[in-house]
Amino acid sequence: MFDVLNDIKGHIKLDDICIDNNVFRLHYKATFVILLTASALVTAKTYIGDPIDCIVEEIPQGVMDTYCWIHSTFSVTNKDGSPEAHPGVKDVHPENDEVRFHKYYQWVCFTLFFQALCFYIPRYLWKNWEAGKMSLLVSELNLPIVDTENKNDRINHLLHYFSDSKNNNEWYALRFFFCETLNFINVIGQIFFVDFFLGGEFSTYGRDVISISEMPNSERFDPMAHVFPKVTKCTFHKYGPSGTIQTIDGLCILPLNIINEKIYVFLWFWFIFVAVVSAIHFVYRLAVMLIPQMRTNLLRARARLVQYYKIENICDKKTKGDWFILYQLGKNMDPIFYKEFLDNLHAEME
Repeated sequence: MFDVLNDIKGHIKLDDICIDNNVFRLHYKATFVILLTASALVTAKTYIGDPIDCIVEEIPQGVMDTYCWIHSTFSVTNKDGSPEAHPGVKDVHPENDEVRFHKYYQWVCFTLFFQALCFYIPRYLWKNWEAGKMSLLVSELNLPIVDTENKNDRINHLLHYFSDSKNNNEWYALRFFFCETLNFINVIGQIFFVDFFLGGEFSTYGRDVISISEMPNSERFDPMAHVFPKVTKCTFHKYGPSGTIQTIDGLCILPLNIINEKIYVFLWFWFIFVAVVSAIHFVYRLAVMLIPQMRTNLLRARARLVQYYKIENICDKKTKGDWFILYQLGKNMDPIFYKEFLDNLHAEME
């Protein structure tokens, strides 16, 4: 278990060269690590023991556990107010009761892992499309102390790059914006996917958990027990001594749901948070693409040491793709070197 978590911990480390932004990292670092950790937790018997334990006298326990794990368990919705041994555990009256089958629990670890991969795909695409370009452009200029000859050589290389690739950086920027859009679409899709996976219960899951805290203790119904029951029923059929089919009811305990319910409560709030932040960022990105003055102000905020009129002139004469690379360079270069580079770029343009 700890070996798995140590491997996951390596994904938290920030790269020396930044090729994206904080919202992007919210998807492929924070959410990716959260989902991988959750997937590892639901497979850790150290904390929950066996995922299912069924109590039946007539059937060997190992056989019953395996059967109920494969063929699912069920709980009964109590509509007539009859006594219950546990919430959802009672005699079944077909005319009054609704039977809910629970098949999802054996797939939880796989779906969490699949979701983690989905959150990493935009990062994978962008890293391959970016192909180390920003690292090559920055080279040693992200260090505070660089030999003067090397510094001048690196800045001249940057100037030559912008001279040679003038107006040819649109695809670089568009691919990044596409990956940002993919992040936003993915997190919205993940909310609907989990809702489908849990039988339509996830969309209001977190809200229902909050609402019970305001109710009197005598009237509270735990929505987590409804979605992730700890005690369920399981029916086993076998042939009796005379060849007739015998129906045997078993009582099954699901320790795994202690972990599942807490994972999905957290994921409800986390997905809502990431979706809201991504939506705001999506609107912000559209504004940046459509409003030239915003690009000027953003580059000005990144290059505070450079005179404002130089920033305006550079932004007026550069395309959106060129602006994006200049903005990304500002995240990685030392501010003094960045000022010298922009001053030289402005002088060369003039």
